[in-house]
Amino acid sequence: MSDLKKTRGVIIKGIGGFYYVETAVGTYECKARGIFRKEKITPMVGDKVIISINENAENIIEKIEKRKTFLQRPPVANINRLIIVVSSCEPNPNLFLTDALTAIAIKKHIEPVIVLNKVDLKDVSELYDIYTLAGFKTIIASGKTGEGIDEIKKLLKNKTTAFTGNSGVGKSTLLNRIDKELGIPTAAISQKLGRGKHTTRECTLYKVEGGYVADTPGFASFEILENEVILKEEIQYYFPEFESHINKCKFYPTCAHINDKGCAITKAVKNNEIHPSRYKSYVDLYDKMKDVKEWELK
Repeated sequence: MSDLKKTRGVIIKGIGGFYYVETAVGTYECKARGIFRKEKITPMVGDKVIISINENAENIIEKIEKRKTFLQRPPVANINRLIIVVSSCEPNPNLFLTDALTAIAIKKHIEPVIVLNKVDLKDVSELYDIYTLAGFKTIIASGKTGEGIDEIKKLLKNKTTAFTGNSGVGKSTLLNRIDKELGIPTAAISQKLGRGKHTTRECTLYKVEGGYVADTPGFASFEILENEVILKEEIQYYFPEFESHINKCKFYPTCAHINDKGCAITKAVKNNEIHPSRYKSYVDLYDKMKDVKEWELK
């Protein structure tokens, strides 16, 4: 740009109202313009922005460019893939959270990838079968032994990717294995509670494999559903294994796929074409979203 005091960049971290923007000429601590607050726009990690660099005052985010994709939880913008990390144990897999995340990613036009971590502690064959049957790219990995790391690296190359999952599944450990220079803090699982500690406090972008990777804070399923809502009628379209069966229902397109007569989805579950675990998550998600109104999506 002709004005050297303004430049483009990407937000790589946000803490307490300060945003750290990486540009071609360095990384700058910035504040956001007050107009964003009035317009109820919160800058996100991953946002492409234009900033003004001020020698004797605060640097300012002047403009947030249009987001190609974004998630509310984890709060990250412009990602190509969402890598959902599921641990074999310590903590035990939370399949409803995993399935809610895949549905939300598909809704937001983001490719979900399942990484089954800590395979050095417990076999994950059953989990692998669940997600490959559903049609997801699924990787078996171990942050401890390095299994699956090269396969994950290939997915990261020149892309912007977010790692997510509930606390303690090993997101940071995997990232440190992918790039030893990152040095992201990790913590042991609480033996008393059987779940992880929140070692990652905020969403942060790291340069990895020619692209960016976001390490995000862990969370529970109720937290993500407070921030992301889906109309109950639309949930079926975010379970990709349902696609070839939906229009075969006797009462298509009004079938809810829950105890409906002539339902092709429930028939597919009985025929082992749809995994019962995934169908249970659909029913649970439908139940949680049944009272959501269309105006709540705006």
